[in-house]
Amino acid sequence: MKLFLSLLKLLVLVLIILVLPIYFYLEYPELIKQFSTMEGVNHFLDQYKTASIFVYIGLQISQIVISIIPGQFIQFAGGYAYSFWFGYLYSIIGIGIGTAISFLLARVLGRDALHFLFGEQKISKFVNQLNSKRAFSILFVLFVIPGIPKDLITYAAGISEFRFFPYFVLSMIGRSPALMGTIMMGSMLNKGSYFGLITLTLLAIILCISLYIKRHEITVTVDRIYTRFLKPNS
Repeated sequence: MKLFLSLLKLLVLVLIILVLPIYFYLEYPELIKQFSTMEGVNHFLDQYKTASIFVYIGLQISQIVISIIPGQFIQFAGGYAYSFWFGYLYSIIGIGIGTAISFLLARVLGRDALHFLFGEQKISKFVNQLNSKRAFSILFVLFVIPGIPKDLITYAAGISEFRFFPYFVLSMIGRSPALMGTIMMGSMLNKGSYFGLITLTLLAIILCISLYIKRHEITVTVDRIYTRFLKPNS
């Protein structure tokens, strides 16, 4: 029975992470294409009028749980449709709910299956590494640097013993700078602030390159903060 349940959990997890995105991509290519442009997202939201806020939050949840859905254009469209602060509020609500769902799904479905596939000793070793301060710092840097796929990281953290609350706070803080920048660009486009939009885009590119170059220094700094303030007492 334990073996059967482990395999069943593995199948459900693979279905969510792999099969469901492939199904959406093959069965609804026009929908994926629509979400790949800001105009397409706005056209989709316009169909729902006042209920578009809940649809937008639902899109943000979906793009976290079903990682094939592009997130950048959804967030850009949020800034265009709702202005900066409301766009950020709706986005962070959806991302927060989606992150919690992905993490808890992996936690409930994945651990026993991984123990079955790779052995409890190997998984425990991986868990210890993921719980170390170095893993905390690396995850933070991955979240801060724009353009790096982040959604599958949540599933990986969920199958470890990484505590939910620290991971949730880490992901929300780490995502926020790039998220705010993307939403602000959409808001500027709506207002016709093309000079500000170009300036912000250039600053974002420079910042992204700088973060990538300085990623090791940032990791060391986060290590120190983690050790001083966040590391659990042994």
